[in-house]
Amino acid sequence: MPELPEVEVVRRGLAQWVVGREIAAADVLHPRAVRRHIPGADEFAAGLKDRTLLSAERRGKYLWLPLSGGDEALMAHLGMSGQLLIVQPDSPLEKHLRVRMRFGDGGHDLRFVDQRTFGHVMLTPLVGGVPAPISHIAPDPFEEAFDDAEFARRLRAKRTEIKRALLDQSLISGVGNIYADEALWIAKLHWARPTATLTRPKIAELLAAVRTVMTAALQQGGTSFDSLYVNVNGESGYFERSLEAYGRRDLPCSRCGTPIRREEFMNRSSYSCPKCQRRPR
Repeated sequence: MPELPEVEVVRRGLAQWVVGREIAAADVLHPRAVRRHIPGADEFAAGLKDRTLLSAERRGKYLWLPLSGGDEALMAHLGMSGQLLIVQPDSPLEKHLRVRMRFGDGGHDLRFVDQRTFGHVMLTPLVGGVPAPISHIAPDPFEEAFDDAEFARRLRAKRTEIKRALLDQSLISGVGNIYADEALWIAKLHWARPTATLTRPKIAELLAAVRTVMTAALQQGGTSFDSLYVNVNGESGYFERSLEAYGRRDLPCSRCGTPIRREEFMNRSSYSCPKCQRRPR
C-alpha cells in the first residue's frame, strides 16, 4: 500500500502536469473505480466536464484536486495498485485503465489505472479545504496543522502498542507498515512497546524519525517493490535499497550486525533488530 512519500511523489507530478487545465471529458471504463461516488459513473463524468483543476493537495495517503465552479474536489485513493498517470492522448489504452480524463488543451491525458481495483476516485465537497470523507483523519506529520505536543498527549493516552498507534489514522495520518518499521528502527523502539511508557523526549525522537525516513524516501521517489508503485510518468522509486528493517529478515542490522527478525503483526509482518529494539517484558 503506498504511504505518504509515494502519494506525495504523485501529488507533485499532478501539480506539474494538470493544475490549471480544464477537463474536456471524463470516461469511466470500470464502475468499481467510482464506487464511492454514490450518484454513479455518469454523474461523476458530468461533474468533471468543463471544470479546471485548481491545485493538487494531499493529507496522509489521500490526494485531491480542487475544482473550479464550487467548493468541490476530485479525490483519489490509490489503494494497493492504483496509478495516476500522465499519458499522451494518442497512447494505447492501458489494460487496467479505469478512468480517463481528457483536457481542452489537447495535451496529456490524466489516467487512473488500477489492476486490483482497490483504489477509487470520486467527486466530493470540501470541508475546511479537506474532502468531506477524510475530514475526520488526523493531519500528517508534514502539515502545519500537525501539533507535536497534542500528538504526544494523545499517544500516551492510547494505552496500546506504539506501532498500532502509528498506524492509527485518527492520531497521525500517512504512516503505514513500511515507514512505521523504519522509524521504530531509527528510534530503537520495539513495535510492542506500550505507548503509556514513552516519555515526551522519546516521542519527540520518534516523530523526528518518522519525518527523517519519509523525507529520505521522498527524495528517492518512494518505495517501489514492484511495477505497481510508480509516479505520474510510470517511474518507480528506489528507496527500497535504503530500508534498514522492513523486508530484511535474517539480514544483519547495519548498526550492530544482529540479524533482523520478522514477527507477526495484525495479519502482516513487523521487522526489527532483536538487539537494538528489545521487546518489552
